[in-house]
Amino acid sequence: MRIAAMGDMHVGRTASPSISQAFGRVRELADVLVLCGDLTDRGTEEEAAQLARDLKGVGVPVVAVLGNHDFEAGAPALVSRILSDAGVHMLDGEAIEVLGVGFAGIKGFGGGFGRGALGPWGEPAIKAFVQEAVDEAMKLETALARLRTPRKVAVLHYAPIRETVEDEPPEIFPYLGSSRLEEPLSRYPVDVVFHGHAHGGRFEGRTAAGVPVFNVAAPLLIRRSPDAPPLHVVTFE
Repeated sequence: MRIAAMGDMHVGRTASPSISQAFGRVRELADVLVLCGDLTDRGTEEEAAQLARDLKGVGVPVVAVLGNHDFEAGAPALVSRILSDAGVHMLDGEAIEVLGVGFAGIKGFGGGFGRGALGPWGEPAIKAFVQEAVDEAMKLETALARLRTPRKVAVLHYAPIRETVEDEPPEIFPYLGSSRLEEPLSRYPVDVVFHGHAHGGRFEGRTAAGVPVFNVAAPLLIRRSPDAPPLHVVTFE
């Protein structure tokens, strides 16, 4: 079982030969395609429809979560529906089995990491910000608890660990992910975690429990391997 993962395609910003190349080679490289949010640039109906057309020729099951950019136009449900109608398995706190492997997915949210994490103290706006990350973590935990497959994959947009956002400016760490998203991964272990969002982050890290975490934001993958399609492939024996 080969899983190809990529995020942050930002369809609609400009035509990207690298993204088109990746879609064209998925069937050759993998059995399942995972998309880790920021599927579109502004979350418009037109961008979602363009991505749906782009994915028609992929030829393998596609599992995806939304990212923050997919909310910009105020129509995330429409983006999800267009992609679902095109056959994409859109996850938002749900779990699904594909070819014998379990996938649990959420968008996630920010809040920071470790001692630098924002706490629910002070103004209502701060408390609401923190609660959003808590709610996303609870959705992930619920999805993971439903999986009964031997192999399990967590799909997020925001980072669950600090390690894969290193090399980004520290000032923006609270907007790139949250340690709260790691907590469900400790209670319900998975084989691998994919996320995006941190274009300038690091490619690989591990949770406290040793689970591999891959930042598969397309701009990062392109920097790592300019001559290869921006896909990271993980193989399960």
